[in-house]
Amino acid sequence: MELLQKIIDAGVVGAGGAGFPTHVKLNCKVEFLIVNGSECEPLLKTDQLLMKTKPEEMIKALEEMAKIVEAKRVIIALKNKYKEQIESLENAIKSLDSKVEIFLMDNFYPAGDEQTLVYEVTGRSIPAGGIPLKVGTVVSNVATVVNIYEAIKGNPVIEQHVAVQGDVKNPIILKIPIGTSVIRCIEEAGGAILDDYSVILGGPMMGRNVDKEDLYKEVITKTSTSIIVVPKDHHVINKNRISIEHMINKAKSACIQCSYCTEMCPRYLIGHPIQPHKIMRTVALSENSECIKEALICCECGVCELYACPMQLSPRKMNIYLKNKLREQGVNYQNHQSEINAHEQRENRKVPAKRLISRLNLNKYEYQKVEELKEIEISMVSIPLKQHIGAPSEAIVNVGDLVVKGQLIGKMEEGSLGANIHASINGQVTEVSNKIVINSKYGEEK
Repeated sequence: MELLQKIIDAGVVGAGGAGFPTHVKLNCKVEFLIVNGSECEPLLKTDQLLMKTKPEEMIKALEEMAKIVEAKRVIIALKNKYKEQIESLENAIKSLDSKVEIFLMDNFYPAGDEQTLVYEVTGRSIPAGGIPLKVGTVVSNVATVVNIYEAIKGNPVIEQHVAVQGDVKNPIILKIPIGTSVIRCIEEAGGAILDDYSVILGGPMMGRNVDKEDLYKEVITKTSTSIIVVPKDHHVINKNRISIEHMINKAKSACIQCSYCTEMCPRYLIGHPIQPHKIMRTVALSENSECIKEALICCECGVCELYACPMQLSPRKMNIYLKNKLREQGVNYQNHQSEINAHEQRENRKVPAKRLISRLNLNKYEYQKVEELKEIEISMVSIPLKQHIGAPSEAIVNVGDLVVKGQLIGKMEEGSLGANIHASINGQVTEVSNKIVINSKYGEEK
């Protein structure tokens, strides 16, 4: 359990998703340990960089992780189009005489959805509402594995690899301190080439959209992966501006009950009892139906609204709205399936990534040359005390304190679900609230 303690000390969380504390995820015994190297969201690039440049670090970390969870098989799953990454990983496996395996997938979306990935690799469907542990599996992201390697050496999570692309002068992958402003990241890419723009934080399917005037609030966290600058009126941005009232009215007037949203749903295709078209019908007709609870098992991948629906409706946003309402009422999903079988047409209904990019009107960025890799010095960071699932960390520094890079500044409450937070630069603490602001030039300014 020494490694679990090192992971706790380093503040490692899932770097590619919601930030689930890694020490909790690895505190189990499984048959399969799978690394999610698919990077399935269109345009994302940082995991590809890490697999190409840090393959030995990944394999060494995986060997140690496998000991903790007692995995019989350790598998890195990535797309068969990642030729350089495959070669780098194969060479590392050979040179280290490792038993880590490589599993190759087609270029489809959402290959990186945890439950889809587990089905692809193991052939096992995770029960609806369940986690990979239910089928003897634990899944970790590429960047998380690299952070675990650093944790083994005693280094905390204080930096993140983030791609800055889209309508910027010099698209680039940055290695930057956590707490760096998103505006500074865009400046490091030469700035936006548009006067009026919005930003997608994360991927275009599941990421968060932020308008230019609100960017001053945004900073890099442990889960940041990508900053995509697009026109303010881009299709992906406009889609997310639709109000829930407008969505319901559109569902009432425009839903043709074609059921494409269901037929293309990745969770439906692996055997889960979710039928978005029935949810839309129920909402449109103001009916009270048990199918509403199916919204709780939606993975929010966006296939339904950004790819499948011919009427440009938003089943995903409807499901998110219903999830929140159901949770407010204390409703949890109850799985009554006795058997889970993937749909016989699943292979034929996978969403080709290239076609998805075209549907999203992102073709102009698909083959954009992105510079690898730039490390930058930052004089001020604003580090959130909650960058993970669970309780916020408790600040253990005060305004005026001098801190050094890597110092513990936010502590996880013992026994709670959370993660430690560390200073990402040297400097003086100038604010402690729900974030800790550190300024390396504070003394000079005074």
